[in-house]
Amino acid sequence: MSADHGVRRPDHAARRAALRNLLVENGVDALLVTDLVNIRYLTGFTGSNAALLVYSWDGAEDRTVVCTDGRYATQVGEQVPDLRAEIARACARRIIELAGEWQTGRVGFESHVMTVDQYHSLVDQGTGLELVSTRGLVEQLRTVKDDYEVDRLRAACAAADAALASLLDRGAIRPGRTERQVARELEWLMSEHGAAGVAFETIVAAGPNSAVPHHRPTDAVLAAGDFVKFDFGALVDGYHSDMTRTLVLGEPDDWQREIYDLVRGAQRAGREALKPGAGCAEVDVAARGVIEAAGHGDRFVHGLGHGVGLQIHEAPGIAKTGTGTLLPGMTVTVEPGVYFPGRGGVRIEDTLVVREGDPELLTLTTKDLIVVD
Repeated sequence: MSADHGVRRPDHAARRAALRNLLVENGVDALLVTDLVNIRYLTGFTGSNAALLVYSWDGAEDRTVVCTDGRYATQVGEQVPDLRAEIARACARRIIELAGEWQTGRVGFESHVMTVDQYHSLVDQGTGLELVSTRGLVEQLRTVKDDYEVDRLRAACAAADAALASLLDRGAIRPGRTERQVARELEWLMSEHGAAGVAFETIVAAGPNSAVPHHRPTDAVLAAGDFVKFDFGALVDGYHSDMTRTLVLGEPDDWQREIYDLVRGAQRAGREALKPGAGCAEVDVAARGVIEAAGHGDRFVHGLGHGVGLQIHEAPGIAKTGTGTLLPGMTVTVEPGVYFPGRGGVRIEDTLVVREGDPELLTLTTKDLIVVD
């Protein structure tokens, strides 16, 4: 699915301009970017070896340099035509060499990404630069999605929605099939509906396995009376969707309806709490409180959600330990779950965009309990 499907291309220059403001706030003259996802966000480059230098002052685009090795010489020219490109195997070392030639002064580096050995190799170059630890500056920008990013996330969510609908229409979820068979078919259907790949390893968990939050599909056979939990996502133009739905094979027992309704109510409370200015921990409390009031707080064993975008798990984290507040344009999941080991469990998850007023729902598959006869 192309990024040019009636939607403007990402404005990488605007993203770099926004980064410059953060560099000024953090007192560095330039930033050495070595995280490949952050380089993609700032330039559009998707190779497996790269480094980027971004200066803090306006009008410094002529000194913004992306470096990669010879395997990607053609690709970097096509993907990043607006920036100077250097070709070197040791990309970070070449970038620091240039920064030294330009007498840059204080150069920030992504200390949450770079290893100690990599850091010392740069210091040992003897450029006279002051290397300054910075953490999560580009990731901070990435928490708020621009229009292009939300459009790609919508497309990824639509591919996942369509794949699950096709799986149901084909009668592919039925007793006698294995978790692994169903998972592989769901992944194939996502590709048929426009996904370039899967956002993460697909979870199909039947019966007692549905009580394992991150169960991996096995040759376990689906059986009548089972909960079947699907946690899956599609990848479109580098952007990830994330959705969980829990179905039941055959007429559900009372305990299954009770737990399903409880999780659905908690999920609704979490969605309704997604407001600009709300604390990330407060949103978790809103959903968790519903489950705790029903006496099952100890069976909700993970955080409520997380950001999604170029990575399947991004900031912000929505959990009891979450920090910060929500901003318009943040794209997050809301995914409460209740799990009874050895018996079964339910999780319901949506991907949503924080908006003024109500959030925008991107995953549109019904949250009513689907009974597969």
